[in-house]
Amino acid sequence: MKYCLVIPHYNHQDAFSNFLPRLMQLNIPCVIVDDGSERDAVSVINKLIIGNENIYFFEHGYNRGKGAAVITGAYHARSLGFTHIVQIDADGQHDINDIEKLIAFSRENPETIVSGKPYFDVSAPKTRVYGRRITDFWVALETLSLKIKDGLCGFRVYPLSGFEKIIDRWHLGVHMDFDTEILVKAVWLDIPLHFIATKVIYPENSISHFHYLRDNSLLIRLHIRLLLGMLIRSPLLLMQRLKTMLL
Repeated sequence: MKYCLVIPHYNHQDAFSNFLPRLMQLNIPCVIVDDGSERDAVSVINKLIIGNENIYFFEHGYNRGKGAAVITGAYHARSLGFTHIVQIDADGQHDINDIEKLIAFSRENPETIVSGKPYFDVSAPKTRVYGRRITDFWVALETLSLKIKDGLCGFRVYPLSGFEKIIDRWHLGVHMDFDTEILVKAVWLDIPLHFIATKVIYPENSISHFHYLRDNSLLIRLHIRLLLGMLIRSPLLLMQRLKTMLL
């Protein structure tokens, strides 16, 4: 098993300048996918990584969405010989001290998607905290289970075999809907999930690319699609749940 970090980046050069040196100390190969950032931002990243043979840098020609950047990173990771990717955001919200914890569980359970389950400090906006609860309610309906402990955290280990099985079978949203949708469809395919508690912070002066109206509309459409998909698959999902109860 070979692991690498996959980091989608979009105009987070200031936060990433502080975050990346700490990641590099872990000595884990890193695939950075810039999602159409401004040229000044790309220039900053290029200066940070120059001469580091453990970092692979790829660019989208225009802003295609966070999910699209993760998928691009996964394709490149596979071509570079990696079997698992560790998705982590570029804005410094995730606790890099927990990367090894997620990888350790993955090594013992190589077919499992391992995800962070956030806990927050006082820096977390209340809208984000309560919004997660709403998402958790909907994904429970969409999977007819409580397998997904958090549907929004972008700090995860994906086995590429399972990741590719999902994206080859279904269309996935490529924006803020990606993190939720891929977990729901993992449950539909009976791919095992595991969640590990991790601290998430919102750094002072951090930049959010979440657009309240646009992205909430996107998420509403996502949950309508997933609910319809659940109705079609409900007999299979109920059989999966019964099997789990009997084991």
